[in-house]
Formats: sequence, structure tokens, C-alpha cells
Amino acid sequence: MSDELVSGLLKKTDLRVVLASTTELSRQARATHHTAPAAAVLLSQALTAAALMGALQKNDSRINIQLECDGPLRGLFVDGDTSGLVRGYVKNTLVEYAGGDGQYHWRPVLGNKGFLSVLRDLGGGEYYRSSVDLEAFDLAGDLERYFRQSDQLPSHVMLAQLPEGGDAEPLGHVAGLLVQPLPSADMAAFAELGERLRRDFAPALQAHGAEGGAAVLRALLPEEDFEVMSRYPLRFGCSCSKDRVLRALLAMGREELTDLLEKEGQAEATCQFCTTRYVIPGDEIRGMLERGAI
Repeated sequence: MSDELVSGLLKKTDLRVVLASTTELSRQARATHHTAPAAAVLLSQALTAAALMGALQKNDSRINIQLECDGPLRGLFVDGDTSGLVRGYVKNTLVEYAGGDGQYHWRPVLGNKGFLSVLRDLGGGEYYRSSVDLEAFDLAGDLERYFRQSDQLPSHVMLAQLPEGGDAEPLGHVAGLLVQPLPSADMAAFAELGERLRRDFAPALQAHGAEGGAAVLRALLPEEDFEVMSRYPLRFGCSCSKDRVLRALLAMGREELTDLLEKEGQAEATCQFCTTRYVIPGDEIRGMLERGAI
């Protein structure tokens, strides 16, 4: 299944359903950051969540998700936008071990305390940040708690990873599902749908994933009133560039930049999101200083 986001609506019960298939971008993120198995899985889950939540944004805007914890992972940061572009990183890429199946699967990775924070771009230069303490120590569970506390909006969040290729491919198939009630939704139907989807999501993904996200949703939601509202590709990428690095250097000011030039002879920067390394030669920095650009 190619990476894509498919959003649909159950018209009779007024329930929004969003599916993100993120296998390829998750594998690209793993390869980019050289993450060990446990770190790779949590990064893939967070990127999937960013894709799902990016679909809730309006116009051309972004959303970012930050997790901080006292476990060996230490934290992660991801963001996504309305075009389907996601990116992110974990603080410790070397985490290999997770616990056994069950409620506390991720406790050895996340530790005993931490928080989940979401920053939303409201447009017009305005932003809104809200956070919750980690309680479930499971990204899907704590995102549900975030929606419930910060947005006063009950939500079903499911993040699935289906094994494929054994140890050679630890991520397997990756996908996520988000269900939210609209203002006039049937809340009894919302609760029933959540139970059904938690039971059927992985089997439907296994059976119909190769046919695409819309086919998975059709299998999960055979109701006649279900309508696909939007569909677009998802991808892992970055907005960093040499121009952004130069702007960051300009922001340092003449005195600090001159000091950097004298001590280091050049400027270096590595993007946390995509690991691209930028080197600005000393001659270019001197040219900036001579032109009075700073």
C-alpha cells in the first residue's frame, strides 16, 4: 500500500474517520536516522500521528507533536502539514528493547514520567500549545487523552504495525486510524464504532492493505452512508535548506559571527529532522560581513 491519507465521513452518525498508511515514509525515517528497533517503531507511530493530526488542520498550516520522558528514549519531535509532508526525530536512536505485550509494553522505553505536547498553527502567525502528562505510556492512548482534555473531544486513535519480513524488517506495515465525532454526532454509535475498529483494524489492514487506504476503510466501514471526502499522498521530507542556514547566521549578529569565523573558520549545521549537514565556507561568511548583510 502506498503511503497516503484517506479521510471519510459516516453521514448518518456524523463521524469523521481518517486513515494514514505510512509504511514507506516510516522506513525512510528509520534509514535516515539509523534508529534501532524500539526507537524506529515509536518514531513511526509519531510520524503517523502527525499525518493524522495534520489532516485536521486548515489551509496551509503545520502541527507538531513533542514527547518528553525520563526513559532511555528521552523524547521525540515530529511535525506534519496539510499537504502530507511529515518529518521527525527521536532523541536517542539506539533504543532496542521494549517490554512484553500488554499495557506497559513501552514503559522500558518511555520510563515513569513525561508529557505529550501539541503545537497547532492557527494561521495568521498565531499558535496554540497544549500538553498532558503521560499516563498510558502508549502514544495512541496518550493522544486520546490529549484530545479529551485539551480539545474536550473524545477520539479513537489506533496505531498499527503488522510484522513483515521478520527481523530484517522490524517496522512491517505501518498505519494509523483516527475517529472523531462532529458536533451533531451519535455518541452511542461513536463508542460502538471504536470497539469494532479496535477489533477489526489490523485484520482489515492485513487483508486489504495492498489495495490502498480507501479499500481498507471500505472494508472497515461497509455502511452505505460512508463517503470518502479526501485522499492525498504522504511523504517523509524536510524544509531545511542552505538559505535557512544563512538566515540563521544573519540572526547571530556581526560580533558573534566574526567570533565564529575567527575560532572555527567556517560554519557548520546539521538538520535534526533529515540529518543533512551544511557547511558554510569562511569566504562566504566574510563576504556577508563585507557586504554589510549583518
